[in-house]
Amino acid sequence: MSASLMHIEPFFDAATGTLSYVVADTVSGQAAVIDPVLDFEPKSGTLSTRSADALTDFVRGRGWRLEWILETHAHADHLSAAQHIRHHLGGKVAIGAHIRDVQAVFRKIYHFERSFMPDGSQFDHLLQHGERLPLGQLQLLAMHVPGHTPADMAYRVEDAVFVGDTLFMPDVGTARADFPGGDAATLYRSIRRILALPEQTRIFVCHDYPPAGRKPQWQTTVQAQRSGNIHVHDGIGEAEFVQMRNARDATLEMPTLILPSVQVNVRAGKLPPAQDDGRTYIQLPINAFAGDGKLPQSLSQ
Repeated sequence: MSASLMHIEPFFDAATGTLSYVVADTVSGQAAVIDPVLDFEPKSGTLSTRSADALTDFVRGRGWRLEWILETHAHADHLSAAQHIRHHLGGKVAIGAHIRDVQAVFRKIYHFERSFMPDGSQFDHLLQHGERLPLGQLQLLAMHVPGHTPADMAYRVEDAVFVGDTLFMPDVGTARADFPGGDAATLYRSIRRILALPEQTRIFVCHDYPPAGRKPQWQTTVQAQRSGNIHVHDGIGEAEFVQMRNARDATLEMPTLILPSVQVNVRAGKLPPAQDDGRTYIQLPINAFAGDGKLPQSLSQ
């Protein structure tokens, strides 16, 4: 199929540096959405759908039929708008099958309700590595690329690949690997598999954190990454990358929205169940990522 019949529309959320995408076969009018953002203002706990509505309006305005809502992983930096988009446009919500590993970890951290099962059933479809999803005359190839988390997926369509949180733009580098289940060596191997694709393959990143003086960007190529990625260009071996990544990760703060985001995103974008007062609450587990997680004895009486 000619790449000219495939349309890719990016949506950049400046608040979280996140890229969402609409991918469509313009002949059949079938479309997919990748990594949609639900707006959340943590100071007031306010949810809104501005970003998701812009994406929904775009798909509806083109007259396309949404088939898939694809998550590259359970994001730690924004809440997923998958359910809001499915409500308005239909489609199936899909993520990598290893989301079950992530759910098992965070079920304990958040002390989820007993009815929450870490089996991936919250999603409409769990993807296996190498699985192909139909999209009109297009096919989306699911690629398991763990390391940032155990469940990360990339999606290859024609000459484009949506890499989630593995690679950033060449002048920004690569994703961190210190979240639960993350591993720098595994991330390196996943990245090298992506960079083994043809050199002119277009890479679409999930985030951009541009250096001073540069506007946000989201499209690069395998060739540009191999020659210029500051963390993982050709010539950087696994041991060197792991040393760099681990040292760098040790200096990074947790993402601002990690605690609100993950408890929603492992539920496929569904909010936690309402409490007996009818209100929905986001949990903030204390010391969840601090050392052994124990509270000072003086505060735990």
